[in-house]
Amino acid sequence: MPLVTLTVQKPKPAAIKALVLDSIHEALISSGVPVTDRFQRVIELSAEDMRFDATYPDLSKPRDDNFMIIEILWSVGRSVKIKRALLADLMLRLGKHGIGSEQVMVCFKETAWENWSFAGGRLLHA
Repeated sequence: MPLVTLTVQKPKPAAIKALVLDSIHEALISSGVPVTDRFQRVIELSAEDMRFDATYPDLSKPRDDNFMIIEILWSVGRSVKIKRALLADLMLRLGKHGIGSEQVMVCFKETAWENWSFAGGRLLHA
């Protein structure tokens, strides 16, 4: 039940956003997320509204206007091993499309199962 947010700097072609979102979903599926569990959104910000350090923490090549932030909000309980495997899979998928891994920041956020209502105000897992 992940909710994915992709934040990018304007303008980004629809094809690039779709490619990134598809790659994220495929990596999530590989980590055990059901195929039909796809909830994603894109936030596009102007350059003045998206500020980031070009080399933090120790990048060999600076970030540029292709930098993207991927936030994955999902239920608590995935191990570090699963997160590492998902990251490796995602970076491989993005790399095949020419997106450098040092242009991608990923943040996992975890929440308890009882904090999800998919529709109708129903708490399915509480």
